[in-house]
Amino acid sequence: QVELDESGGGLVQAGGSLRLSCAVSNAPSRSFGMGWFRQAPGKEREFVAAITWFGMRTWYSVSVEGRFTISRDNAKNTLYLQMNDLKSEDTAVYYCAASSADYAAKPAYDDMHYWGVGTLVTVSS
Repeated sequence: QVELDESGGGLVQAGGSLRLSCAVSNAPSRSFGMGWFRQAPGKEREFVAAITWFGMRTWYSVSVEGRFTISRDNAKNTLYLQMNDLKSEDTAVYYCAASSADYAAKPAYDDMHYWGVGTLVTVSS
């Protein structure tokens, strides 16, 4: 069973930066895409960013594009999310997600087969 373990969340002031990491255990035997989602209090889980196996294609939500960068190191089985210029509206639990195959297009929630338990990011204004 694939396991995803997020880390790097915490409290940061508006305008600050954080880097989230997601360690993958028991990775699928084939290339697979990964992504980040987030869920703010009282809201539904929403797409943040996604990346293909070799990192050749990335997708971002409009709200984070230009501020967040998704990347991965397959040798270390780790996914990252660099978050800069954080805003109070970025406050949420951030979830790492993985699919069982690579992406040909921007993935949706239902394309994700494995989920981490989430890491809380709180941005104070």
